[in-house]
Amino acid sequence: MRLYSTNSPDSLVDFGEAVLRSLPADNGLYMPETIPQLGDDFWATWKTLDFQEMACRVVSTLLQGVMPEDDLRAIVCDALNFPAPVVKLDEQHHVLELFHGPTLAFKDFGARFMARVMAWLNKDSDQPLTVLVATSGDTGGAVAHAFHNVPGTRVIILYPSGKVSGLQEKQLTALGGNITALEIDGSFDDCQRMVKSAFLDKETAKACNLTSANSINISRLIPQMLYYFEAARQFDKPPVFVIPSGNFGNLTALLLATRMGLQVGHIVAATNANDVVPQYLSSSSYEPRASVATISNAMDVGAPSNFARMVEIFGDDWKSMAAAISGYAFDDRQTRAAIHEVKDRFGYVIDPHGAVGYLAAEAWLTQHPDDTTVILETAHPAKFPETMHEELGADAIDVPERLACLADEEKVSIPMAAEEAALKAWLAANPA
Repeated sequence: MRLYSTNSPDSLVDFGEAVLRSLPADNGLYMPETIPQLGDDFWATWKTLDFQEMACRVVSTLLQGVMPEDDLRAIVCDALNFPAPVVKLDEQHHVLELFHGPTLAFKDFGARFMARVMAWLNKDSDQPLTVLVATSGDTGGAVAHAFHNVPGTRVIILYPSGKVSGLQEKQLTALGGNITALEIDGSFDDCQRMVKSAFLDKETAKACNLTSANSINISRLIPQMLYYFEAARQFDKPPVFVIPSGNFGNLTALLLATRMGLQVGHIVAATNANDVVPQYLSSSSYEPRASVATISNAMDVGAPSNFARMVEIFGDDWKSMAAAISGYAFDDRQTRAAIHEVKDRFGYVIDPHGAVGYLAAEAWLTQHPDDTTVILETAHPAKFPETMHEELGADAIDVPERLACLADEEKVSIPMAAEEAALKAWLAANPA
């Protein structure tokens, strides 16, 4: 498998270099040179396979020749050792629950796969990896857990001070060991800008052996493709996937899955007030801007990195993208109302991100009442106790033990200004 930069299509690297480097030197994003189609033998049996076996066949087709088949199978089965169930609310509304991993968020799929792939790629190196990652909420906790005490790695997580939930913060600041949290006095966009700047500084990147666990890294997107296959095979006709979206890695993963042959009814991008992609889909004008803080904080992204990959997949053809994807945006007031509506209408407790997805599903079904929607529930509602308690009461949700046990853990973070120079100086002082 070879990959190219979205900014330099003629410059090709192998999969290992793309994963370990994460970001090309030209500030593009890596994309597969070719995306193989799944064969008739796969489609003849895909509905009869268990999740892990189906996942192994998809990943093996995509990553042909990257590593021995037995090693790849072991990585996939170990990383995806938890389910991705579809819950039926009624004939038109279904929820794909992606919070059954160790940190109760969909990021567990990508982070666990990535950690194992990186460890395999770096197994013969004497230089440890520094995994540098920006988080708007769930990425940091998933990456911290996936890489915690993995030999030959350390993880540096940048997160916006005061803009993640208390339990999300504990997930990325309380582990210790090889995990360091940098608390940035700014927004997620600032964190993301600082991370990209460090990668583009050749001296810093080389000295620290930098790699990223954000969805700028192509290895994050591969396992995120898999739960779309898992969900779609449970329906007689291709469903409409409704995807709460921030940095748009999840949606890009679905686009890659469709290029491998997965059939979908339509794709709906659901955002909060940070609506630059819905605006683009309706107007053809892409205008990134500073992010706005909302109660669906993991989606608070004003300049989504994966938009470049979306443009690449559609050949920079706005009409094609707008035909395949519909975008909707909702504010906090609407999101809070949706949490109540889902509970009252279906008896289901949905988190703020899933509530945004529900609103988008309703908007789509208004015009397409015979469609079947699958709403991605990207995180367990217990990760957002302040909002859930305000809307549904203190007894509305049961907090899983693996989350509840963090409440009394000590937060350990390093405050930092939202300045690229500050991060580079810290990395220079702490090279490994």
